[in-house]
Amino acid sequence: MIQAVMFDLDGTLLDRDRSLLQFVDEQFERLIKPNNEVDKDSYISRFVALDSRGYVWKDIVYQELIREFELRLDWNMLLDDYKKGFSNHAVSFPNMIELLVSLKDKGYKLAMITNGFGDFQASNIHALKIARYFDEILISEREGLRKPDPAIFLRATEKLNVEPAACVYVGDHPVNDITASKATGMRGIWKEDTYYTESFEYDAKVKDLIEIGHILEQWKSRG
Repeated sequence: MIQAVMFDLDGTLLDRDRSLLQFVDEQFERLIKPNNEVDKDSYISRFVALDSRGYVWKDIVYQELIREFELRLDWNMLLDDYKKGFSNHAVSFPNMIELLVSLKDKGYKLAMITNGFGDFQASNIHALKIARYFDEILISEREGLRKPDPAIFLRATEKLNVEPAACVYVGDHPVNDITASKATGMRGIWKEDTYYTESFEYDAKVKDLIEIGHILEQWKSRG
């Protein structure tokens, strides 16, 4: 019997791709365009490529952008602007709130496990207005652990006082989210992302978050 549902943040609840595009577009208009002759589409495309879905530190991204586009700007200033301003553009995937409300109403314990810097991820969670739905939120920097380390998943189960077998983890990354959570004994629901093409095992997959509730009901009916 599933008692707890755990979620990743970026790419699962937070539509990071869309959020990033909105932020980079706004930052370009405000800071890059006024003092630099740079093609906007080329700049944004290169930013997204260098960012590598958030797996490359932004100091490296900005330093490389300044070098390639010969920007007359300080990368530290751009990085600080990113840290302070990204959350203003944070947007969720459809049906996020509806799902969280439904799960809480049905009595599930909810947790979030996300890699990233504490203040930065906390500001994104605040921007999405979802902290109140979660019983526990674990951010890697604050926990001193990062996915796919199984210890961070097990720490979440301890905080919720549930066994791993009574938990399901929802995430978009095949290794960091699904394979890692399943290795602890949890079930894994993959938030499908066509970016990842490798083969891996999952217990279910969804395109829309609202489907998660239906899957949990099916599992419950099967005992």
